[in-house]
Amino acid sequence: MKGLILSGGKGTRMRPITHTQAKQLLPVANKPILHYAVEALTKANITDIGIIISPETGDAVSECVGDGSKFGAKVTYIVQDQPLGLAHAVKTARAFLQNDPFIMYLGDNLIKDGVAPLVQQFNNSHVDALILLKEVPNPQSFGVAALDQKGNVVCLEEKPKNPKSNLALVGVYLFTAQIHKAIDEIKPSKRGELEITDAIQRLIETNYKVNSHELQGWWLDTGKKDDMLEANRVVLDEMSDTYNKGLIDENTKLTGRVVVGQNSVLKDCFVRGPAVIGDNCHLEHTYIGPFTSVGNNARVSHAEIEHSILRENCEIINFHGRIEDSLIGANVSLSRRQTRPLAYRLMLGDDSKIEVV
Repeated sequence: MKGLILSGGKGTRMRPITHTQAKQLLPVANKPILHYAVEALTKANITDIGIIISPETGDAVSECVGDGSKFGAKVTYIVQDQPLGLAHAVKTARAFLQNDPFIMYLGDNLIKDGVAPLVQQFNNSHVDALILLKEVPNPQSFGVAALDQKGNVVCLEEKPKNPKSNLALVGVYLFTAQIHKAIDEIKPSKRGELEITDAIQRLIETNYKVNSHELQGWWLDTGKKDDMLEANRVVLDEMSDTYNKGLIDENTKLTGRVVVGQNSVLKDCFVRGPAVIGDNCHLEHTYIGPFTSVGNNARVSHAEIEHSILRENCEIINFHGRIEDSLIGANVSLSRRQTRPLAYRLMLGDDSKIEVV
């Protein structure tokens, strides 16, 4: 079985962050989201992996993942010129997929249980498609599946106004080569895309068997800022590691599950976990609260930061204020002239320079 990870698209819901970076490369607990996807496949013994990339961000994606050897995989990069739908991505990857069965994984998703149980079910059930589903409170925002009593899919709808169930398509699909014929037989939707839901529906209409697997653990779609922060919170909350590879002075206190990376220096700081501080960071007179990840090479002084993501090379200097529920891009410089304590919620794109006066 082959793997196909989608890491293209324009990431419009995450702008300004995604003006300069693919959303799949944004960090959760200081690890790119895309790495979680690759690891999910390799843990299911799927090591021949194609990654769909866009012309705009493809170089950054390939630099992040490399040839796949560090994951124990072989990675092939496939350029999708325009984001014309999930089924179009499969069509673009046909030369890589050939006639092999494959699993398609949306690269901005995080799934607690991984995909190994799904792969095992697919291999044992002799179906032509298996889709991962999850109960959601707002099914009208997703592709939705209606099932019969045996769990077979009888109908799929894309973002229906009146959903027939509350079972949303999570973004993980397993197919035999029959899906290629189904994609050839569908037309673009009203939004001009080849929808994978239409292709799966075509399989059903032509008497191919489509089964489902309902996810019991969490599923996180990291398409918006608040989704990213929630993903960061969930992953940090389940973190079991606690170690310090940095240099901490006698006035610094670490409590709870805290990771401090190599060559990082903390002076007169209080870090309350779960939290991750990357390599080569320098923090002074700073409070780092729960569910915060600080990227490599960050510089922070006189600040309070909680439930936030700071990317690499951030500088938050002499801030004398509180930052919470924030996503701060790479190479951001943030400072304040005032010393009166205030609280901020921020979403700053890469390379921003902000002075609060």
